[in-house]
Amino acid sequence: MDKLVIEGGRKLSGSVRVSGAKNACLPILAATLLTEEECVIKNVPDLKDVETMLNILSALGREVRRSPGEVRILSGKVNNVTASYELVSTMRASIAVLGPLLAKYGKAKVSFPGGCVIGQRPIDLHLKGLRALGADIRVEGGYLLAEAERLTARRIYLGGHFGSSVLATANILMAAVLAEGETIIENAACEPELLDLANFLISLGARIEGKGTPTIKIKGVSSLSGTTYSVIPDRIEAGTYMIAAVATGGRIFLESASCEHNAALIDKLEEAGGVVEEHSNGLDVYRSQPNIGSIDITTLTYPGFPTDLQAQMMTLLCISEGISVITEKVYPNRFIHISELNRMGAEIILEGATAIIKGVSRLKGAPVMASDLRASAALVLAALVAQGRTEISRIYHLDRGYEDLEEKLIALGANIERKKDSKKTNQLTG
Repeated sequence: MDKLVIEGGRKLSGSVRVSGAKNACLPILAATLLTEEECVIKNVPDLKDVETMLNILSALGREVRRSPGEVRILSGKVNNVTASYELVSTMRASIAVLGPLLAKYGKAKVSFPGGCVIGQRPIDLHLKGLRALGADIRVEGGYLLAEAERLTARRIYLGGHFGSSVLATANILMAAVLAEGETIIENAACEPELLDLANFLISLGARIEGKGTPTIKIKGVSSLSGTTYSVIPDRIEAGTYMIAAVATGGRIFLESASCEHNAALIDKLEEAGGVVEEHSNGLDVYRSQPNIGSIDITTLTYPGFPTDLQAQMMTLLCISEGISVITEKVYPNRFIHISELNRMGAEIILEGATAIIKGVSRLKGAPVMASDLRASAALVLAALVAQGRTEISRIYHLDRGYEDLEEKLIALGANIERKKDSKKTNQLTG
């Protein structure tokens, strides 16, 4: 087990390349199951989650070849429609293979995804949508068993308790491209990653209207072709480095980052005293004032403030002037990082789904433990601005979602080192 050791107090400055988006890449890789022809996916990040998805494709019988930044899925059919517990249990996004397998091969056996440390993330909308398309789905022995001779188009409303679902929309979208007739998805998720998936499907020959809007229309086709496609930059990785620039008082240029994809974050960073300058090839981010201002944030589905940047933004507000409030409307239990930030000298209290942050002059280094991917990033940011040395354990979470994190931070001036952690910890999935 590895840990990160960080000596804080350095301003981060320089340029960093934003990697391909993990949350776009995973469903795009799953969507290659919809065609028997070769697909070449570019700008693929080197991440543990990507490796897991490629292992699932291989286990299903597709031949996968990987080179730096690129994945080639060779032509051919699957010879197995079972996504095993051993693979699916390590990554919740594995359920994205359910829709493509069902649409292309008429059946699928996918392990029921496990729990998640950030709270309940049910798959009821996935099942609702696929059943509406005519699938017979039951649960046996911890597996979802799905069958359908051919899916039939329907009008489907995908409203959930906390709004639209990206993965559920992706699963229904992928299934509908081979369904008979015109499917209409209402209350569809609008995240950039879903738009990227729709663009990928269109490059295969799918007929999709309304991509990137709450109402998507899909006219089913009988078959899809191969393609070469490049994944969009990761807006959450970009956002994490943007917050790092403002938090440390440095200046970072983010190659290929998008203002459009990070509008809600940029609005809040500027409110707190940050500056974001848009250029043709990326974003320049720095702080315009000595101190960070307090702000209030409510996480929402896109285009609202992303829940995946809530923890990182909380770190910034820990060293702001005054009192800030963060309300979590997407995953109300996503606050496990609060106790670790408080160990570093933060003053945060939690009332239901709302965190109240009283800014302090500085954080102090301490041994802390990451609970999930974005909480890990928040603790790295806290360590970068803290006085003294911080040791972060359970950093396997970071390897799931941030490509070359230490190398990129070191290039920006951080004092950071990966070491072996002698303490035994149980890995959590999610």
